[in-house]
Amino acid sequence: MAGGEMAGADGGHKNYPGKMTIFVFLACLVASSGGLIFGFDIGISGGVTSMDPFLKRFFPSVYAKEKEVVETNQYCKFDSELLTLFTSSLYLAALIASLFASFITRKYGRKMTMLGGGLIFFIGAALNGLAVNVAMLIIGRILLGIGVGFSNQAVPLYLSEMAPAKLRGMLNISFQLMITVGILFANLINYFTDKISGGWGWRVSLGLAAVPAVIMAGGSIFLPDTPNSLLARGKVDEACDMLRRIRGTTDIAEEYEDLVAASEATKLIENPWSTLLERRYRPQLAMSIIIPTLQQLTGINVVMFYAPVLFKTIGFGGTASLMSAVITGLVNMLATFVSIAAVDRLGRRKLLLQGGCQMIIAQFLLGTLIAIKFGTTGVANISRSYAIVVVFCICVFVSAFAWSWGPLGWLVPSEIFPLEIRSAAQSVVVVFNMAFTFIIAQIFLMMLCRLKFGLFFFFGAMEVIMTVFVYFFLPETKGIPIEEMDRIWGKHWYWSRFVDGDGGNRNVQMASSIV
Repeated sequence: MAGGEMAGADGGHKNYPGKMTIFVFLACLVASSGGLIFGFDIGISGGVTSMDPFLKRFFPSVYAKEKEVVETNQYCKFDSELLTLFTSSLYLAALIASLFASFITRKYGRKMTMLGGGLIFFIGAALNGLAVNVAMLIIGRILLGIGVGFSNQAVPLYLSEMAPAKLRGMLNISFQLMITVGILFANLINYFTDKISGGWGWRVSLGLAAVPAVIMAGGSIFLPDTPNSLLARGKVDEACDMLRRIRGTTDIAEEYEDLVAASEATKLIENPWSTLLERRYRPQLAMSIIIPTLQQLTGINVVMFYAPVLFKTIGFGGTASLMSAVITGLVNMLATFVSIAAVDRLGRRKLLLQGGCQMIIAQFLLGTLIAIKFGTTGVANISRSYAIVVVFCICVFVSAFAWSWGPLGWLVPSEIFPLEIRSAAQSVVVVFNMAFTFIIAQIFLMMLCRLKFGLFFFFGAMEVIMTVFVYFFLPETKGIPIEEMDRIWGKHWYWSRFVDGDGGNRNVQMASSIV
């Protein structure tokens, strides 16, 4: 089947009874608030690192360098390993924390992981707001990273398991929507706190990260557990009652039987990590590595958590750079609604392909604009009209990411994993997502200084690769129940060589052999 197409994405799959209930909507809304802490931090750190009082107190060498080279090379104004460590240390901590979160999610459930993540994030926010030295800042960032690792491990799984198959995309994308809301509010807060006299506005920005942490931790206390999690922990009656409640119908026999079969198969797995490495799970393992890696290689986090620094580097003033970051944050949030509206109608592949093409065009155009104006010397006075064009190109890029690779980079991995490897595989997703976020955050300012405008062409090339990958290797997952997701690989032109011919019903067969 050319181009990675697969016959009948919806055909031949079970269609369980059920509808969107108020109970499910509210539970998913509360759970998705876990995205607030991730988004808030992405937005807040870039703004704070562009504030002169913050730089003067914690990174005086960067502050001095910024003032010295205003009339020389703009590309290298913020090139500091210590400054990037402040931003990127969070993602390294999130990477490590997600491995421990996998065990907690499997053993104690999704809601307990979210609760723990919220509490740890709260402590990190308090330390950052009260910081008196760089060490205190970094320790706070590490605690924030642990909170992010826990939430990114549990929330996508929770949303995928609670949602009806036909609405899973929309509900799961609420996590990404909350990330964009967090980014927007962080950018707005930075814009106003930068105006506080006395030079302590950065403390308000960093300390307010406690607010989304309280929302997540407080909300998780009242969340119900998913039927999948309840079954995995032996709470059979509770799982049945919960499934009936979230589907809004008593006709749950078929879906419940499939859940039980998957749960029984899971109990045969002593080590989900070694199981994940088996040949039959090669498609899922590949996707859990490649999708989050490619998501970060779009360069989106360069734009989002370094937006004020980036705008300042290409000639915007301090306040103007923060306002430009607010604009991109607003575009990011609004464009996510496009994905929510379209993902369960158009499917995952179409959005990823269209978004990829739009990002490629925007990224190459942006690189060209900066090359024309700044060349390799980085010396230029940017006009207001030229600045507007640059911001517009960045907004085109951000909007494409927000309705394609942003939400779907979390949705697709969370919905393709069988129950027996789900927590381990989701940890792999978070690990690779955070690993490449850390790497890019740590080396971006250095790359900008050395590659100059070529950095935008580099990310554009990465977007070409990811778009080609989706076209040939990613099957459509729209409307397929999670318990039946294995069947898509047996129908794919490439992945079918790794799985059984029927590509599905493995869990049911395994469970039947037990009985």
